[in-house]
Parts: sequence; C-alpha cells; structure tokens
Amino acid sequence: MNDVRDKALDAFLGLIAEKGYAGVALRDVAQAAGLGFADLYGVYSDKTALAAAFMARIDAEVMAGTPSTVDPEETPRDRLFDVMMRRYDALRPYRAALRALRRAGTRDPILAIAMGPGLRRSMGAMLEAASVASDGLPGALRQNGLLAIHYAVSRVFDRDDTQDLSKTMAALDERLKTAERWAQLFDKYAKSPRADVPPSAPLSPEA
Repeated sequence: MNDVRDKALDAFLGLIAEKGYAGVALRDVAQAAGLGFADLYGVYSDKTALAAAFMARIDAEVMAGTPSTVDPEETPRDRLFDVMMRRYDALRPYRAALRALRRAGTRDPILAIAMGPGLRRSMGAMLEAASVASDGLPGALRQNGLLAIHYAVSRVFDRDDTQDLSKTMAALDERLKTAERWAQLFDKYAKSPRADVPPSAPLSPEA
C-alpha cells in the first residue's frame, strides 16, 4: 500500500511541476503512476488529498532529522532555524511542484481553504520539533507567526540558486530574529507589574 501511495504521489508531483495543478486530472496521475484508477482512488480520492500527502511527506523528512535530545546551549530561535532549514532542504527536489501548488492556491480559494489547516499543522509540527510549545492560544499565535515567516522565506527560496541555500538561510535568520525581538518585547510587557493607580486619580500634568 505504501508503494502505491509513493508511486501516486511522485507521479502527481512530476505532473503538476510540468503542467500546473489545474492542468492535471486524477486519471492523469493514475496513468503516470501505472495504476488503475480504482487503485489510485482507493488511496487518494482527489488532488487535495495528494497535496496533503506531499506536506505529510515533507513533515516526515524533517522529523526524521530531528535530534532526540535538546542542546541546552541552543536558543529556541536556533532550533527553529535548524528545523526550517531542514524543511527547505527537503522541499528542494520538489521546488517546481511547490510553485505550482502555491500558484494554484492564489487562484483557487477552495484549494487554499483546504490546504490552510494542513499548513498550520505542519508549522505546529515544526515548532514541536524545535521544542517550542504549539498548543493553546500562545501556540496558535506561534503557528500563525511561523506560517507568515514561511510564506515570506518561501519567495526567497523559490529564486535561491545557491548551492547551500545561503539566500534562504539569510532571509530565514532575519525574520526569526525579528520574531524573537517581538516575542521578547511581548513577554516583557506581559510580565511587567502594573502601577497601582486609583481609578479616580486625576491625570498628572506630564501625562
């Protein structure tokens, strides 16, 4: 069954890289993979399921490279940088397919809506791989923040022709540093004691 899934997904990614997402039908995927249509439909009922499987494949590759222990000398930003660069390394062979999916998402709101929860789950997985909590309201804010960073860095990644993805690394580092500064400011504000000012106290002339 895994062999069928992998063959179908590889065929799908190759086809959309060549023809675009809208130019590929499920029957095309079955033919390219050498599968019967019923066999393909039994594992992937539509192209959205194939796109979700692509994200799951990338998540799995990133997780496979995640160390089992956390280095106490590393900051959360350091760990997130390592995790996200592993993600871009995993995405590198599929860059054309990724561009096709991104273009399709801008033109097809139904696809964008369907892919949104999966992308946020992926960002949650990246946070957890970096030992950063992704649950609750703070976790949801972190997921959305990392997703925004990912969208911005992906535009650089698309055009990065360097051997070591140095342009992508620089863009990711810059945005993670900015996010870290905002997070520190937020934590400082949230933990600062509030002045005890009686509700009826008049404003001072300096105010």
